[in-house]
Amino acid sequence: MGIRERMSGNEAVAIAMKQINPDVVAAFPITPSTEVPQYFSTFVADGAVDTEFVAVESEHSAMSACIGAQAAGGRAMTATSANGLALMWECLYIASCSRLPIVLACVNRTLSGPLNIQNDHSDSMGARDSGWIQLYGENNQEAYDNTLMANRIGEHPDVMLPVMVCQDGFITSHAVENIELLEDDKVKAFVGEYNPENYLLNRENPIAVGPLDHFTHCFEHKRQQAQAMMNSKKVILEVSEEFYKLTGRKYELFEQYKTEDADVCMVILSSSAGTGKYVVDQMRAEGKKVGLIKLRVFRPFPVDEIAAALSGFKAIAVMDKCDGFNDAGGPLFTEVTSALYKAGAFGPKVLNYIYGIGGRDVKAGDLESVFSALLDTANTGKVTSAYNYLGVRE
Repeated sequence: MGIRERMSGNEAVAIAMKQINPDVVAAFPITPSTEVPQYFSTFVADGAVDTEFVAVESEHSAMSACIGAQAAGGRAMTATSANGLALMWECLYIASCSRLPIVLACVNRTLSGPLNIQNDHSDSMGARDSGWIQLYGENNQEAYDNTLMANRIGEHPDVMLPVMVCQDGFITSHAVENIELLEDDKVKAFVGEYNPENYLLNRENPIAVGPLDHFTHCFEHKRQQAQAMMNSKKVILEVSEEFYKLTGRKYELFEQYKTEDADVCMVILSSSAGTGKYVVDQMRAEGKKVGLIKLRVFRPFPVDEIAAALSGFKAIAVMDKCDGFNDAGGPLFTEVTSALYKAGAFGPKVLNYIYGIGGRDVKAGDLESVFSALLDTANTGKVTSAYNYLGVRE
């Protein structure tokens, strides 16, 4: 039986880190992720963990310290948002290509500029091709649960990649919700110890981490990295199934909500899915066949699975809380349409909506208008505009 609590998403992630008790946490404060290392530092000060907490001078230094700790054979974790993630940019690629399974709590915030501290997905989406596994949570419970699963996923010998656990800044990070925690001993048993095969402090097998890698081997190393990302999909499902047996909470690559007999479907990430589900319920009560898919795993992108799930709909709306600045659609839209194209699923009409930029509120009425447009598209077979902005003053 779990422990019933009330806490914010940031505190939930910090509690998960406390229960994991990593060897090193290195972090620099930035809104809205500051509370994660702040909470964790109190656990260190109180002796609740024996983690080495490193208060660094920048986010670049935070990820650098995590890289050093993980390369030495330790388990390292950190947290950041927006410009802090951008300052880590160079190090994100180094961590992933060095096959270091660091876990980063990314509390999503608008990436400047203009300067803005509210939520959208421009920070983590900007890092989508850095070689990190990316998990997205709808609420505080999912932020906590994804954090508990992240080490198991990244540290699997077939993967050995860093993991980014994303939640929406302020919307979930600071909002207090009911949550069910696992007991400390169950977390420790589930996560286990980190015992890497290769690490810098292993005197019996000296290695180099991050050496110069010319054309003689660089391509092969990147191919191995890509294979590890492919392998991670199977591992994510295996770890999620084990977590389900432990907690009763079911996680897959994405959640399908009332899609069985739906004519149209919305694809969405993170906290906005909660509003989307409410709208689906309201429109279902009116006899309208609408459904929703909430993506949990963005990297690796579940290409075959999402194509199979979407191929039967007449019309689909892909919701991006981040623009692609490519005159073609946001990041999630381009991934979904590529998946459908790969599968030869040319039947559904696909619309993209850019929404919530800079923390612009998305209300039930906004998402209802999207579903209404989808139903019109399904009836007429015509797409007036595939690339749309929702809730912006044109």
